Amino acid sequence: MDEDYLDLLVDNTLANNFSGKHEVTRINDRNSVIHLPGERFDMCMLGNRFPYHIFPSIFTLNSLVSLEKSGVNAVQRNPNLALFGQGVLIGFVDTGIDYRHEAFLNADGTTHLFSIWDQTIVDGTPPSRFNFGAEYGKQEINMALRDTDPLTVVPSTDENGHGTMLAGIAAGHPNLIKDFSGVAPDAELVVVKLAPAKRYNRRIFGIDDTVLCYPESNIFMGIEYIMSVAQRLNRPVVICLGLGSSQGDHDGNDALAVYLNILSTTPRVAVCVSAGNEANSRRHYQGELEVGQASSEFELRVGSSDKNFSMQIWQKSPSRLAMQIQSPSGEWTEPIYPKFNSCVEYHYVFEPARVYLNNIMMEEETGDQLILIRFQNAESGIWNIRVIAIDNLYSHFDAWLPSGNLISEETFFLESDPYVTVTAPGNARNPLTVTAYNQNSDSILITSSRGYTSSGVVTPDIAAPGFELTCPVPNNIYGSVTGTGAAAAHSAGIAAMLMEWAVVRGNYTTISGRDISRLLIRGATRWDTMIYPNPIWGYGVADILGTLKSLT
Repeated sequence: MDEDYLDLLVDNTLANNFSGKHEVTRINDRNSVIHLPGERFDMCMLGNRFPYHIFPSIFTLNSLVSLEKSGVNAVQRNPNLALFGQGVLIGFVDTGIDYRHEAFLNADGTTHLFSIWDQTIVDGTPPSRFNFGAEYGKQEINMALRDTDPLTVVPSTDENGHGTMLAGIAAGHPNLIKDFSGVAPDAELVVVKLAPAKRYNRRIFGIDDTVLCYPESNIFMGIEYIMSVAQRLNRPVVICLGLGSSQGDHDGNDALAVYLNILSTTPRVAVCVSAGNEANSRRHYQGELEVGQASSEFELRVGSSDKNFSMQIWQKSPSRLAMQIQSPSGEWTEPIYPKFNSCVEYHYVFEPARVYLNNIMMEEETGDQLILIRFQNAESGIWNIRVIAIDNLYSHFDAWLPSGNLISEETFFLESDPYVTVTAPGNARNPLTVTAYNQNSDSILITSSRGYTSSGVVTPDIAAPGFELTCPVPNNIYGSVTGTGAAAAHSAGIAAMLMEWAVVRGNYTTISGRDISRLLIRGATRWDTMIYPNPIWGYGVADILGTLKSLT
């Protein structure tokens, strides 16, 4: 939690190199977090001293009538089915939860939560295996609910409301007056309130201290905590992630995506991931160089409020690219060629801007070329980016700006492309990646990120309701939420129903998250006017009744 440290996410084989010199937090059998003192920070430590991939990616939140559309009510009214998620855990790694809300209380006033791990609390007792935050179990939460001032007993809150909303959509108790019901109201909740990114982790990518965002490393640990609870109780679990990041190659090779791929093949574990809300944000550019073409240029419009930010250009092997950047005043950098262990700091002469340029010959997680551009004190106006062919080969490259609220809507590519905008870890192969549609008009949300992955694999998997879903919000009131995070929570409830059918009722006790993903794809509603799969709707609209019918 100490803001005077920078966190690095490393493979355990590399963690041994830091042991004894720096504090190390082990996450699991593959990954650890190294806590590096902030006095050693400089912008070119990324490149000169440490590779790109060990700096945790930064994630943002993916959300800003539905039950009938997904076949949920039809299943729950059928006495032979009547699936409500009983015996299943649903885990959320998000902004926390308002545990005092009536949507999370049983009829006798006791909690519907199994536990909370609040990573932000500094004076509590952390869960075993971890050395920060505070864990509160069912007994403590019930004790708090009986107290006249619950927060003196369990001081965990949800200041943002995003986690409360998503947990309610998946498993909130019904309120007929408010026309609300969670999808799987009998499922029990395990909640992780994420600690936000530290200042040095923000600074390496030019993110303002006031922006709400979370590091990949804390998400890792949150998932590990949920898994430890499920294993201790020997119960099936569905993990819902309503966050996303536009860092990485958009091909499922980042550390979190690889981890979730493996987790989704584990019996009795399912993962639902939101696709992101980046389709109309104009933050993706797709370019190419034909054989014999020397260079190509594209333009970036920088808004006045975006002084510090980063941009990434990814290029798959075997071709290689050099690059130059022109400021609004017309001044070009020299060409920056791909290298290993290199970072170029460039100061413009006619304006106060500077850029840090990493042209990484081979990014270690992917083997692809990565050009990382980090702006400081950028002038507003049109910046020009030139990519230069080194080899006489066809080259296809993608450029992405940060997702969510990390930059304003004033910064965008002039010739943007809405495709290949699904945020990480939604490009992982095995979890269920969910996009959002308007369940009232059967139309996709214009903001919903679109596939494919950068290598052409189909994503998202399915569409689920995600427009103005009624949900609980902090302070015991109800509101509505829109976005792919809401759609992922809806789908997590559906996955919990399938877990109940498969595991609790003994129909398919070894079912995995990948199985659930494929079953929901098989049973999805598809329209005759559309070709499937496609990069907007995936394989169709989630329909658990159709899924169960496909099993007979």
